[in-house]
Amino acid sequence: MTNTKIFKMSFASVYPLYIQKVEKKGRTKAELDSIIFWLTGYNEASFQHQLDVNADFETFFDEAPMLNPNASKISGVICGYRVEEIEDELMQKIRYLDKLVDELAKGKSMEKILRK
Repeated sequence: MTNTKIFKMSFASVYPLYIQKVEKKGRTKAELDSIIFWLTGYNEASFQHQLDVNADFETFFDEAPMLNPNASKISGVICGYRVEEIEDELMQKIRYLDKLVDELAKGKSMEKILRK
């Protein structure tokens, strides 16, 4: 995967699409935010700051307080790639987030999504 265009894409521009995707399936923005916070270690204020400064995906993940240690338990296929086999660290983090959003939209329980 050499498509690094996504690294420079604004997280704030994609976030509303995540919200749309999960709300269309009957889930909430609060649930979405909680999986983002779980994965990245952001809290409400630090997350809002990332949106306000229009951080790109690279900055969003570089400045994340801490990737959840259980993120490595995220597995499966997203965009035709097995997330656990993605070698580029940043791309893997982005795909982890995509996978969690998908699981939320597909109706998985929060407990399973958060790998508890």
